[in-house]
Amino acid sequence: MPEGLPGIRGLLAFRPETAKPLGDLADALLHAPGTLSPGEREIIAAYVSHLNECTFCHNSHAAIAACHLEDEGLVASAVRNPEGAAISPKLRALLAVAAKVQRGGRSVRAEDVARARNEGATDVEIHDAVLIAAAFCMYNRYVDGLATWTPTDLDGYRQRAAFVARDGYAAVLPRVV
Repeated sequence: MPEGLPGIRGLLAFRPETAKPLGDLADALLHAPGTLSPGEREIIAAYVSHLNECTFCHNSHAAIAACHLEDEGLVASAVRNPEGAAISPKLRALLAVAAKVQRGGRSVRAEDVARARNEGATDVEIHDAVLIAAAFCMYNRYVDGLATWTPTDLDGYRQRAAFVARDGYAAVLPRVV
């Protein structure tokens, strides 16, 4: 893997032919316009990454969510304990669905979807929460399965988060020289 590039960034530089589609998927799921805010979608990504114990992805997406929402404490609370966090009931229900997807797609029950709908989630928002959760299971396994470098300094995540929050994922893909 390329030296000096942490987490998925090193993997994307190593295999640039996969970088664009993976970056485009992340943009579509987390950055493109939608009825869930980018901050809410990033919380879902951070939460699933936390459940998967993927430190790099958790720290990255928690920092990006905090950039969007301007509240690190809220993001940390939502990731640690969604049911007790000061988030909307809709996001709380979508995080519950995401947690079920993280365990296995067949863990999602009709009552989980009904709860999300009852809290105001649309079918598109439920779809997107499921797809974000599923995609982050893949991204987390990709990052951890190849034992990428995971920085411990949270300021580095915060600095990069500002660029990703502003420009999206495809715009900040690593360049191989």
